[in-house]
Amino acid sequence: MEIQLWRSILCPYELAVQELVVKFQHLIAEHRENDLYSPIEQVVGRVKSISSILEKLQRKHIPIERMEEEIEDIAGIRIICQFEEDIAAVVDLISHRTDMEIKSEKNYLKHIKESGYRSYHLIIYYTVQTITGPKRIQMEIQIRTLAMNFWATIEHSLQYKYKGDMPPHVTQRLSKAADAIESLDREMSSVRNEIMDAQNSSQTQSNLVKDILNNIENMYKLSNKREVMKIQDEFLRVFKTKDLQQLERFHRQLDIIAEGYRAQSVSGH
Repeated sequence: MEIQLWRSILCPYELAVQELVVKFQHLIAEHRENDLYSPIEQVVGRVKSISSILEKLQRKHIPIERMEEEIEDIAGIRIICQFEEDIAAVVDLISHRTDMEIKSEKNYLKHIKESGYRSYHLIIYYTVQTITGPKRIQMEIQIRTLAMNFWATIEHSLQYKYKGDMPPHVTQRLSKAADAIESLDREMSSVRNEIMDAQNSSQTQSNLVKDILNNIENMYKLSNKREVMKIQDEFLRVFKTKDLQQLERFHRQLDIIAEGYRAQSVSGH
């Protein structure tokens, strides 16, 4: 197959990866903007290299003209979660979307691979718009925790180094590491509420600080600079206390003051 033809075949897959990465990143942002916990921590995507596609065709004895029908993971998205419980939430989220259709699922959390690999895989249908019209393609979505991803990344590197023929002692050590990763995920789930409370407090503080600074910036345009400097100094004092309740009180008081300045500005005109 000519290089140019490969490019034209893979172009829609590259577009699909770009679109889905943006869509999932927007979901993360949308959750956080609404002070909601996002089950998605991060998302990355890739299109298989031509050499990887050729190797898979040869290994599975697939004719090149059947490539797009038989190879389901030419395009891939990896969704990383904080907790194992988040994986089911992400699968549910995807299943309710109208722009993605789930073709099949593989649960490597319940059916752990012999190597110790754990993840949740979806094969979906996704439609992209090309210059020749809509094209419906297959894509793989891998959903795993940060800990699972760490192990899988190391395992993949070792498989590449040993060309799929790892020495027994390396395989054994990887298996022990997989057990440790599973234990870590369980431990993180057991302290999930404490972790989420801390994260929510941090997000609340971040949002309050953002609103306060916006208010102070707007007040510079409406009032006496010396008065605003005093307000700014008071904000810094409150911020240093790291007391969320004090910060919330200051935020409410500042809203009242800022509204007063805005009213004065309107009446002055």
